Amino acid sequence: MSPLTVNLIQGTTRWHDPGGNRDDFESLLAAGASADVILLPEMFSTGFTMASKEMAESMDGPTVTWLRERAAALGSVVAGSLIVDDGGYFNRLIWATPDGQIQHYDKRHLFRMAGEDQYFRSGGERVVVSYQGWRLCLSVCYDLRFPVWLRNQGDYDALVCVANWPAARAAAWQTLLRARAIENQAYCIGLNIVGRDGNGLDYAGGSAVYAPDGEAVVLVGEQACQVEAILDATALTALRQAFPVALDADRFDLES
Repeated sequence: MSPLTVNLIQGTTRWHDPGGNRDDFESLLAAGASADVILLPEMFSTGFTMASKEMAESMDGPTVTWLRERAAALGSVVAGSLIVDDGGYFNRLIWATPDGQIQHYDKRHLFRMAGEDQYFRSGGERVVVSYQGWRLCLSVCYDLRFPVWLRNQGDYDALVCVANWPAARAAAWQTLLRARAIENQAYCIGLNIVGRDGNGLDYAGGSAVYAPDGEAVVLVGEQACQVEAILDATALTALRQAFPVALDADRFDLES
């Protein structure tokens, strides 16, 4: 595998304004066009809202179409989550590739403390996408707290987590990102937002990329920014060969 360049867009989102958010992210996407993968936050088109019925779009709707078009125009994967109506309302992470293909992951663990489980359907399938030889496991926010769901079974090289993770639990965000990297011997990529949302919750960013040994490749503060990280396949392979903890891992099956 060649190195994989990932661009993380840590910004603010307008509340219940998909068109405005697409406009805001348009120029930011162009600025990150040199990356192989460009990440947008959880519910980047609306903010983290429980207004699923009012804000949902179809898979042929304007935001998924925009993601597909941006990926094709930039020659990069563009990925982020939004509210999708697809036989039920899902917090769906869309992975749009430059060749026009769409893959998706539906958030498995719904954040009951905000009532997300009352307004959305839970996903039932772990999704690992392949791109330029890399295998990336997709996840959304609250999923990060559930290591069994995200346990590497030899099927991924990097874990991607897009989020709206409140400032009040910023320490947990960093701890869990780092832990997922170490225990899975994989890169762990976490993208958060900044600012205050329509519910009055504050977000302090802290987007990060951790290497498989737990060292920070990228760690940003509370400011709106874009940051680029390079994932090194040679270092990943060397660590796994020199310290093969996966050989002693417990075997298990996931139940839906």
